[in-house]
Amino acid sequence: MFPKILLTAIIIFALAGCATTNKTAAGSEAEELQSKVSDLEKQLQSKDEEIRDLEERLSKMKVPESEEIVNAQEVDISKVTPKSIQTTLKNAGFYSGAIDGKIGRKTKEAIKEFQKANGLKPDGIVGRQTWAKLQKYSE
Repeated sequence: MFPKILLTAIIIFALAGCATTNKTAAGSEAEELQSKVSDLEKQLQSKDEEIRDLEERLSKMKVPESEEIVNAQEVDISKVTPKSIQTTLKNAGFYSGAIDGKIGRKTKEAIKEFQKANGLKPDGIVGRQTWAKLQKYSE
């Protein structure tokens, strides 16, 4: 009888130990998952702040109205010459050099300054949008 009681007690302790181990493992896994969730929530909060910052910066930028874009697309720049660029930049008050028909450093700087002043990307290249705004000064 004593061996049966001893055997039963050993089995009970073994099962209790397994249950405790399973609870500990489950608790550890739950803590790990909770930690991952917290990390993801922090990342999400960071991205939300980044989005708000970008939206604020975007709202401060001047976006060309659709009418300006359409007008720029209709502009024919195939006949624009370096001399006409220099002349219109001079008329607009952005260029003070000689009208020599050469797009040099001074002319590129004048183009960039004109682009900045008119809400365009200051790349120093007279494309459709730049010429659409610049051609007002051609006369």
